[in-house]
Amino acid sequence: MVFGWGKKKQEEIHMDRTSQEKEIRLSDVSKIVTNLKELRESQTLSEIKQLRNNTAPLIDDLIKIGDVLDKDNLKVDDIDKHLSIIVVRGKKQVIDVIKKGVIQLPEISSINDAEKLDSTLNQLLKKLGDVLGRQTRVIHIFAKKYAIQLKGNLEVMTTNHSEIHKLLKNYDSTKSFSDEITESLNKINIMKNEQLVKTQKIDDTNHDIDSLNEKITLLQNSIEGEKSSDDYKKYLDLKNKLDSFNTIKLKIKNDIDTQFTKISRPLSRYEYGSYLDKDQKKILSILVKNPINVLDSQNKDSIIMILENVRKGITAGSISVKDVDKSLSQITETEETLDGFVKRVSEYSEKYQSMSNELNSLKSEELISLESELTKNLSSIDDSKLRSETIEGELDELKSKIPQFVSEIEVKLRQFSNTKYTVISS
Repeated sequence: MVFGWGKKKQEEIHMDRTSQEKEIRLSDVSKIVTNLKELRESQTLSEIKQLRNNTAPLIDDLIKIGDVLDKDNLKVDDIDKHLSIIVVRGKKQVIDVIKKGVIQLPEISSINDAEKLDSTLNQLLKKLGDVLGRQTRVIHIFAKKYAIQLKGNLEVMTTNHSEIHKLLKNYDSTKSFSDEITESLNKINIMKNEQLVKTQKIDDTNHDIDSLNEKITLLQNSIEGEKSSDDYKKYLDLKNKLDSFNTIKLKIKNDIDTQFTKISRPLSRYEYGSYLDKDQKKILSILVKNPINVLDSQNKDSIIMILENVRKGITAGSISVKDVDKSLSQITETEETLDGFVKRVSEYSEKYQSMSNELNSLKSEELISLESELTKNLSSIDDSKLRSETIEGELDELKSKIPQFVSEIEVKLRQFSNTKYTVISS
């Protein structure tokens, strides 16, 4: 407490606010908030204006006290010279602060004016409080009547300023609630617009899916039509024959593998130690792994040369085997079967190629095109369904968020008003 005044302890006033309940639409919230905010602003300004008008005469009194104090010599001639100097200096400091710091209060017509009033009173009371605090003994002892006047005056001013500050603080809280509700409303509007956009996207995607389904049905019908033709039946028959023909290749391959397995050990050892040219090395490598793939008339001489080199290696001992005679006999046996294998592979290949060419000639270009188009459309419909599911998930998330914001608005409205609002978002 500075200079003996301060905010008196106020009795708490319990207002009997009857809580009402009201159901409103979300679209009405903005108007209600605006009206409540304007009402609170009007009430706040009215109360602050009254406090300002109650404080203004006190300002005039302070100025008058300063003028009277300035003319009063406080009978300093009757006191000790050194003490007289202290009293005169203290008096001058008080008068200077009153003359320079005490100004007329601004008129109130807006919240901005009220904030200026709050700031003006705060600075004024601080300056007076500081100087009177420093000169409290001088004023109380040598200017007692002024001290009583100043104390009474400043007590009321301090109380009024405290009330003004509290009213502005309450209004700031009101404005904060209003801004938060407005922000929530804006977010809801944004989400509702997003809902409309996503709903339209889903409708467009579903329309695309319907169109694709119709197109797929037409393509399937066209394909069925193509497949009912005599040429397609011939195509299927030939394809089945070609598929069955593969068993012949498997039989040839098994016979060749069985024969070459007999010499696989010396053949493999020759592969690692041979000095062949690039093409012959390639033939040897395939001969070890999958001989049917090199058994043709073009490679026959190279294969015989490789087998003879293996024979020489076994005879010379550079290729070790368990039974030399048996290995040499198996190489001879392989060479003797070579012509038969080459002939069987060649005949199979020629016949297979002939059947493949005939099969390709029977396949309808229109059918190929239709099947390609069907595959493309089936892929598109899968993409569209996935896109629709993704957007529906995003839409559900938006729908779940809106009630949360509505609930927050209800809570803030109850803090903002004595009415318990229930907000219908639909």
